[in-house]
Amino acid sequence: MNAFNTLCSVGFFARFSYALARTPVLPLFALYLGAGPEAIGFIVGISTVTGIFFKLPSGALSDLIGRKKTLLAGLVVFAAIPFTYLLVTTYQLLILIRFLHGFATAIYGPVAMAVVMDAAGCRKGEMLSWFSSVTIIGNLVGAPVGGYILYRLATGAPALWDFQVVYLASGIAGFLSLVLALMVLQGQETVERSKGLQESLRRFASGIKEVLSDRRVVATSSMEGLQNLTVGALEAFLPIYAVKVAGLNEFQAGLLWGVQVLVTILSKPLMGRISDRYGRRPLINGGMVLCALSFGAIPLLHNFYFLLITATFFGLGEALVTSSSAALVADICQERHFGTAMGTFGTIFDVGHAAGPILAGLLLARMDYLPAFWIMGSILLASIPVFLLTVTHEGRVEAAAMSKNA
Repeated sequence: MNAFNTLCSVGFFARFSYALARTPVLPLFALYLGAGPEAIGFIVGISTVTGIFFKLPSGALSDLIGRKKTLLAGLVVFAAIPFTYLLVTTYQLLILIRFLHGFATAIYGPVAMAVVMDAAGCRKGEMLSWFSSVTIIGNLVGAPVGGYILYRLATGAPALWDFQVVYLASGIAGFLSLVLALMVLQGQETVERSKGLQESLRRFASGIKEVLSDRRVVATSSMEGLQNLTVGALEAFLPIYAVKVAGLNEFQAGLLWGVQVLVTILSKPLMGRISDRYGRRPLINGGMVLCALSFGAIPLLHNFYFLLITATFFGLGEALVTSSSAALVADICQERHFGTAMGTFGTIFDVGHAAGPILAGLLLARMDYLPAFWIMGSILLASIPVFLLTVTHEGRVEAAAMSKNA
């Protein structure tokens, strides 16, 4: 196995390990431990919060000790933390472990692609695409596999041991990724201290300033962040709704999440091409409507196949929003020469992803699924007229379309 194939295997097992530990197993485990809706939302969202605050220091760390050592540090977290779930007997301890588990992606994420680029040589575009595809597959299969393990082990409601087996499997996958990385990431590397933490923070502050200085960028970024509210909410509470309310099994709950992710992944390239040709705003608005309606329909459904269809529509709506909003921000940033603003855009939708389960948990502690989901869906719909009034044109895309038609 050559270095690049080994790195792809590292990416697959790392992401598979993390996905195993997350949906649908995590919210069901928190529920088993006696967590209420607020705590469940916080448990699911806290690892994303870790990433928001520690991605910048992780990038600075790679400048200090090198990409390889930083990547290995992240993989140590992937390998070690899943085994600590075996010690969990209270949801309070689960919160702490989820916070620590968030360091895995916070450290690993910023440097993984850079390490792959170093190994790819002159075939960077092709190799990065392959690496991304393999890691996406790891994310994709983790949810249904975790649900399937619970379903096969449990006779009735899952017991503590059933959850521990899933996290044991997650730890083994994480350990495999670390072992493979140790095989390929050998030798010394030249450390280019391009920027420290202070410089990273300065550039981040500059990005925030640039984003806030243009209402179009704020509005477009907010559409992505608001759509991610519902993604985070589903990640936390779709498994619980599916198992406890709709009466489905854990494997079916994992499939619902996996299908939604699969549809998003497969649809995004096509949606991106459509937005290039016909404009970003119609696709963003259509995606928000589709996400809001499908999200609000979930509490009305109990049949697995109807829920599967709804998850498919939600995944399509997510693809519409995410492919077009990032492209629109890029259009505006190039128009005004906003370089670092694009990195800040990523932080904004991370905030939405973290806030979604927390908001859903607060609502579900006070009301049923139907009003809670309808309130969150209404937030998406209410954002559309604000977006239309703020982003009245699309800059480069519309100009290019006009010149093509002329």
